Amino acid sequence: MTSFRRVALPAIVWFSLTVIPGLTSALPAIADEPAVKPLRALLIIGGCCHDYGMQKDILARGIAERAHVEVSVSYDPDTTTRHLNPVYEKPDWAAGYDVIIHDECCSDVKDLPIIERILAPHRHGLPAVILHCGEHCYRSQEFPKVTPWFEFTGVQSTGHGPQLPIEVSFVAPENPITHGMANWKTIKEELYNNSAGHLLDTATSLARGQQTVRRRGGRDAKPDFVVVWTNNYRGTKVFATTLGHNDETVSDARYLDLVTRGLLWSCGKLNDSYLKPAAGK
Repeated sequence: MTSFRRVALPAIVWFSLTVIPGLTSALPAIADEPAVKPLRALLIIGGCCHDYGMQKDILARGIAERAHVEVSVSYDPDTTTRHLNPVYEKPDWAAGYDVIIHDECCSDVKDLPIIERILAPHRHGLPAVILHCGEHCYRSQEFPKVTPWFEFTGVQSTGHGPQLPIEVSFVAPENPITHGMANWKTIKEELYNNSAGHLLDTATSLARGQQTVRRRGGRDAKPDFVVVWTNNYRGTKVFATTLGHNDETVSDARYLDLVTRGLLWSCGKLNDSYLKPAAGK
C-alpha cells in the first residue's frame, strides 16, 4: 500500500511516496542485517507537450514499487517551453536529495546563470536521471553546439522525428543496468536525433532505437539513434533515455524497470539491497 502526502505551494505541487508498514523496507531489521535506508529522489517535471500531470504519478509510483526509493515530485503545471520550474528558484534547490530526475520540457529557458544554478549540484557529485524531453532543455546561446546542458546529458540532440514505433536494441548486454533486458518495440514514440552522429566522449551507449519512416516517393528510411546511455559528467554519474513521450510507454513495466535500474546505478546502489523483488516473486 502506498500513501501520498500533498502540500500546495504557489505554482508547484509536491508529492512524496513513502514506504509504510507492510513493505519490505519498513520492516524491522532481521538478525544483524541493517535496515535499508531509502534513497531520496526528486522528480522535476512539467512544461510543454506531454501529459506530465499523469506521468508524474506513473513514474513516482513505479520507481517506489521497484526499489527502496522515496520520490518527491516538483510538478510545474505551466505548459510552455519558457517557464522555469519553481524549485530552481532556491540556490540550494537540491539539498537533502540523493538523486535528481530531470523530466522537464523547457527548451526556451536560456539564461546561463539559471542553467549554472541547475547544474551546480551535479558538478559537485549529485547523480542524475534525464528522461525524454529533459534532453532538449536549456538551449543557451551555444546551441546547437555543445551547450553546458549537452555536456551534462552527454548527447547533442536538436529534434525528433514523427511519432512511430521504435525498435529498441540493447547494445551493452553486460552493463548492469541493461543486463538481461530483451529488445522491444514501443508504441508510437518520438525518436530523438543525435545531431553530431554519436555520443560525447564521456558517454556510453546502452541501447539504440530505429524507426521505419516513409519518405516522399514511397521510399522507406530507417533513422537509427542512441536512445539509452550513461554519462560521466565531471565525475558524476548520469543515466539518460530519450524514450518516454506517451503515457503508455511511461507505464510500460520495461520502461519503469529501465529507469529504476538507471537511477540506482547512478547512485551506486544497483544491488539486491535496494531492488525490491518483482511482483509475484
